[in-house]
Amino acid sequence: MNIVRHIPNTITSMNLLCGTVGVICAFDGRADLAFLLMLAAAVFDFCDGWSARMLKAYSPVGKELDSMADLISFGLLPAVMFHTAVCNAGVTGIVKFIPLLLVVFSALRLAKFNTDDTQTENFKGLATPASAMITGSFIYNVTCSQDSIMTGALSSPLFIITSTVILSALMVCRIPMFSMKFKKSDKAESPLYKMRLAFIGIFCACIVLVALLGLNWSMIILLSFVIYVLMNVINAVFTKK
Repeated sequence: MNIVRHIPNTITSMNLLCGTVGVICAFDGRADLAFLLMLAAAVFDFCDGWSARMLKAYSPVGKELDSMADLISFGLLPAVMFHTAVCNAGVTGIVKFIPLLLVVFSALRLAKFNTDDTQTENFKGLATPASAMITGSFIYNVTCSQDSIMTGALSSPLFIITSTVILSALMVCRIPMFSMKFKKSDKAESPLYKMRLAFIGIFCACIVLVALLGLNWSMIILLSFVIYVLMNVINAVFTKK
């Protein structure tokens, strides 16, 4: 019985291990492996919460461990991937360190989430895994597709600063962003449920589009999460009106 209680924390530890090895790979110039490890960390991140609910094995230690793992896998790892990519693109000076701000704002985001009991149906601000998927998929695409139209962006100080500022601001803003997890209590007629279904449809459409255009598979993740952000921002604007 005691072993069962440790299953969620063991899965969370695998998330942390994937993120740590991913950081090493990023510093070694293997952004491709780093992103695959980020995806593996995301799978473990989903499974630890699912297993905790199924086994009813919640604990304060598990909650803190989960945040620490997320900070490494979805805060430090994408920041290091971004940093090493701009360095490889020939960027020098203080600009090459700007992507590391993603670590700071990821930590702020996680700290705010842990101290806010209202973030159950909706998040407030962009979740760190979503931010990481945008950064990681972009770097993977540029690394694996040297002729990508996005390759030149990595050597642009304006792009580096702008993208870092936007993602950092989204993580700590108060814009409601829907959780992608379906729950038994969800009502089919609720706007939240419909937005989740719409996102699944968009994700499938991205798969078809990327396949038809012959693009790198990472574009599926990049397009899906960029559209996810736009959906929430547009919804927040119209809701206020």
